[in-house]
Amino acid sequence: MSNATRLLDQEFTVEVCHQLLPEWKDLDIDITELRGGITNKLYRVKSEKGDYTVRIYGDKTDLFINRDYEADTIREMAKVGVASNLIKYMPEIGVTIVEFIGDSIVLTNDHFKDASLHSKIVEPVRKIHSSEVQLKQIFNPLVEVMKMSAILKGLDVQYKEFDIAGTIQRLIKLSSIINIPESEYTPCHNDLLADNFILINEDARDRYADPMYLIDWEYAGMAPKYYDIADMFQEILVPRDTEKSIVAEYSAGNNYDRTLFLIDLFKPFPDIYWFLWSLIQLNISKIEFDYYTYGKVKYENALGNFEFVDKEYGVAV
Repeated sequence: MSNATRLLDQEFTVEVCHQLLPEWKDLDIDITELRGGITNKLYRVKSEKGDYTVRIYGDKTDLFINRDYEADTIREMAKVGVASNLIKYMPEIGVTIVEFIGDSIVLTNDHFKDASLHSKIVEPVRKIHSSEVQLKQIFNPLVEVMKMSAILKGLDVQYKEFDIAGTIQRLIKLSSIINIPESEYTPCHNDLLADNFILINEDARDRYADPMYLIDWEYAGMAPKYYDIADMFQEILVPRDTEKSIVAEYSAGNNYDRTLFLIDLFKPFPDIYWFLWSLIQLNISKIEFDYYTYGKVKYENALGNFEFVDKEYGVAV
């Protein structure tokens, strides 16, 4: 991945764009760096031949991201109608290029408090879960947490202020209570933070099949659908009444109570997954970001959710 590392470290110029898209040579190209990515570097490149997002993989992200699976997921989810089309997949130099979704806004956490948007937010998530696509990646939340823990241990760093081993034991107990077999897993995005929801502007709706799309499919795989929504809630951190409204929209009158219960039980899993991820990134990433504080907040949120499921449901782990 040395070539990819060099591309990650160098300025993204028109010449670099020509290397990736030689068919654009001699065209006027507009390049904009996209902000917000804390794993990779992202650029929007635009010419008369297209409007694309170029993703340059972050350093050592192959420790926890299978790019072949990611590319396959993008292709499948584009068919489902919730993702943009894959233009080029170049793992040998650490690059994926997809169509840029223009005429749109990126959601923020506050958008999720707007009840009028709940049906638009839920629709692509429900489409994924009900698509019956068989993704190549199996994302078992407990197994993935353990993988992250193993990667962190392999970096030979110590964070004694966090009880990582004890917390994983609590997740093991919680997983046995949830008890969803992998045979019941559905396609899931597994990283449903607000930044990954793209809302088409009203004046452009006639140019798009749907009002909402999802981006960034690095962690997607076959997983419990309740985990997917739990992960979303732990990212957007909306009031409880808003969570219930979104779950009601998602369940559409079917098994609302059980759906909410399982989502609540899954909440500590994404918190600990992203907590461990952040400590790994702290040690390997070249992107400037306060990974330690990000992870610490996730860890504390997980502890709060252990307390919540005990108080709300009598589930003590």
